[in-house]
Amino acid sequence: MKLSVNAPAKLNLYLDILGRLPNGYHSLAMVMQAVSLFDTVTLEETDEAGIRLRCSDPSLPCDEKNLAYKAAAAFFNALGEAPHHALHVEKRIPMAAGLAGGSADAAAVLVGLNALYGRPYALQALCDIGLTVGSDVPFCVRGGTCLAQHTGGILAPLPPLPACTFVLVKPDRAVSTAEAYAAADSVYLYHPSFTRMLQACAEQDLDGICRLAGNVFEQVIDVPERIEIKQYLRHYGAKLCQMSGSGPTVFGLFEDADAANACADALRQTFRQVFVAAPLPHGAALDV
Repeated sequence: MKLSVNAPAKLNLYLDILGRLPNGYHSLAMVMQAVSLFDTVTLEETDEAGIRLRCSDPSLPCDEKNLAYKAAAAFFNALGEAPHHALHVEKRIPMAAGLAGGSADAAAVLVGLNALYGRPYALQALCDIGLTVGSDVPFCVRGGTCLAQHTGGILAPLPPLPACTFVLVKPDRAVSTAEAYAAADSVYLYHPSFTRMLQACAEQDLDGICRLAGNVFEQVIDVPERIEIKQYLRHYGAKLCQMSGSGPTVFGLFEDADAANACADALRQTFRQVFVAAPLPHGAALDV
């Protein structure tokens, strides 16, 4: 049997670092949003034992270093069965971009394998398996609009965003997540208001969400292109301009889809990786 799963990227509408934990990880407070920029993961049962992974991007590892491979291994370890599967990842989400592309692929593997095996795991159980693979994987399984806390394993659904369109711009640079956290640990951070942001989300107040959004990594991560990108986004009417995750991707939120598309066209004159996406109410999902 063979099936394909779409793996949506995520944006951080809000990201705050609450502190460092004894195990070296960080406790976070985030509002995360799945969007319609996605990879596609194809899974197929084979006669050959083991996990075989291929990827459309030759720069990606296709072994235990890949989160999709790790997710398959974690699923079969939980299931107590030996794998006989081939996986193929068709990449569209930029890498090292703050968009959780690797975690999205891992989530798609978990959702796909769960479907192939008759859904032995409920959603929360899949999220629990995903957390052993990566901190963003549980959200990428669940998707939609979510409050995510601690190391990413505590999730609570939020009301969906009002209708809007996102423009995403990935500069031609990568940001090391480990270095980003190290930089954040070394300075005093201004912390945006979490309770007011949650209230705006609960009330589906798009103006309030845009006003109260924030990402503390913008205080410590130097992405020179960010200023120019935000100038474009604001010129075309974006209600929110912000970096996602530890960067370097910058996104704008638009109420007017035509303005978003015009902005994207203008940005493509300067930047190579520009995407237009809509908010999605789900995470990894079968491509039917």
